[in-house]
Amino acid sequence: MIDGVVGVIIWTDTLTVMRAFYSDILGLKLHSEHDNFIFYKWGDMRLGIGIHSKVKGKSVDPYRLMINLGVKNIFQEYTSLVEKGVNFLRPPEQEKWDGWVCTFRDPDLNIIQLIQQPKV
Repeated sequence: MIDGVVGVIIWTDTLTVMRAFYSDILGLKLHSEHDNFIFYKWGDMRLGIGIHSKVKGKSVDPYRLMINLGVKNIFQEYTSLVEKGVNFLRPPEQEKWDGWVCTFRDPDLNIIQLIQQPKV
């Protein structure tokens, strides 16, 4: 029986560019680094970025998979990322389920969303 998602991997051919974006622009804390592979970690959940021999260039179908990153204050994060040059596809908007979402692309054109859960 599957009991949860433990990780997601983004494959790329530009690991240095992706690391700079996820670490320096988004401010994610690097958990571990290996030859051609890096990991970020929250509890048991890992986000990996690595070089794959069958991946070349930017994502040709970026809407197929979206990675949602949780934030406590979506407006603060949005403003900070805009100041760092991140172009948003969608500014923060409240959803019908009362949470907030905003959307942007990483350097490989993968779609990333910031999610602020509703206050309970």
